[in-house]
Amino acid sequence: MTSLDAVTAWVGNYRKAWETNDPRHIGDLFTEDAAYFTEPYAEPWLGRDTIVEKWLAIKDEPGSTTFEWHPLLVTEELAMIEATTTYPNDVYSNLWVLRLDNLGQARQFTEWWMKHPRS
Repeated sequence: MTSLDAVTAWVGNYRKAWETNDPRHIGDLFTEDAAYFTEPYAEPWLGRDTIVEKWLAIKDEPGSTTFEWHPLLVTEELAMIEATTTYPNDVYSNLWVLRLDNLGQARQFTEWWMKHPRS
């Protein structure tokens, strides 16, 4: 079941995992059989162990980004989150589709990201 409190906690924990690259923090975000779509039509990373492995293979260095977000929609079944990620040389707009279980872990997570044009 998804609620604003659960989504807020999950995004906070996601950011903690992003900043630490601690395999335990990453794994705690997802159910054992979760599907993580890094792009809407990409092959998903399936299962917690695979998600941790793939995350760490392309990790960002701690402190290399800023991140602002707000919920667009939260229902019992899913949440949609709009965010902006700023790297030293690039900015991305993000749309996340998140499906949580009753324990607040992601069953399914899909990222839609768009790189801002350079001015």
